[in-house]
Amino acid sequence: MKPELKIVLAAPRGFCAGVDRAIQIVELALQKYGAPVYVRHEIVHNKFVVDSLRDQGAIFVEELDEIPDDGQPVIFSAHGVPKSVPAAAEQREMFFIDATCPLVSKVHREAERHHKSGDHIILIGHAGHPEVIGTMGQLAPGAVTLVENEEDVAGLTVPDENNLAYCTQTTLSVDDTANIVKALQQKFPNIKEPRKEDICYATTNRQAAMKAIAPLSDAVMVLGAPNSSNSNRLVEVARLNGCDKAILVQRVHEIDWAWLDGIKALGLSAGASAPEILVDEVIEKAREYFDVTIEEVSITQENVNFKVPKILTA
Repeated sequence: MKPELKIVLAAPRGFCAGVDRAIQIVELALQKYGAPVYVRHEIVHNKFVVDSLRDQGAIFVEELDEIPDDGQPVIFSAHGVPKSVPAAAEQREMFFIDATCPLVSKVHREAERHHKSGDHIILIGHAGHPEVIGTMGQLAPGAVTLVENEEDVAGLTVPDENNLAYCTQTTLSVDDTANIVKALQQKFPNIKEPRKEDICYATTNRQAAMKAIAPLSDAVMVLGAPNSSNSNRLVEVARLNGCDKAILVQRVHEIDWAWLDGIKALGLSAGASAPEILVDEVIEKAREYFDVTIEEVSITQENVNFKVPKILTA
């Protein structure tokens, strides 16, 4: 007889509107212009998604110099790119389509607005993440200072404490970021804040859902890529909210089912770039080992939708 396992599903989970839009952009470009369609950097941080687009004729590159001058479209990833990238594409007369998430673009415009009014920008984010590289690359070198944690804030010196603004990467831990912002505001009381929260609705909602399911779970599994910021944050949130036994897995075949020995309730979620099919795979496989019941804990309904560029639907 199989042991019983309750799977506590977090909702919302999986794809956000920005990821959905980026994938649609690649698929529509392939339909309209035929293969190959070039994509600079992984369109979103998920191997399943990237492999499936590659199978349809997308070619993923790290830099534009890997792309031949064949007139085929080049797509910039959902994470955004430094201004130098479209400038280089224009210089080569490339046909490019920008799949940057509109919520990332909002942060870019915000940084530019503050810079124009004479403010130095403090960006809260993870060094080396494509979104951070893209945001810092909207302005001249030296115009943006990156801070990753409260320790960075403690050691921070700025050109002028009275002309200062902060913005953040969109996929950070809501709680960690709140602490870093507090440290910035204590150190620089006149620092200007974003007009509207920079951390995106999807990151916020998925973390809130994780906070709801973690205390109900003996173990938590998050489906997502190792280089996905928002997926990694979900594992951290689980551990900080009552479930120490939490892991990140990319696909069902990576799971060591012995890890679930003695577990009665498994919390399950997926990062914003992980498709629902990956969640379905895990549930299906779990049924081979356990007598599974499902309980979905929903904290909110998402109905955000971003339009794709007109050029693809004309």
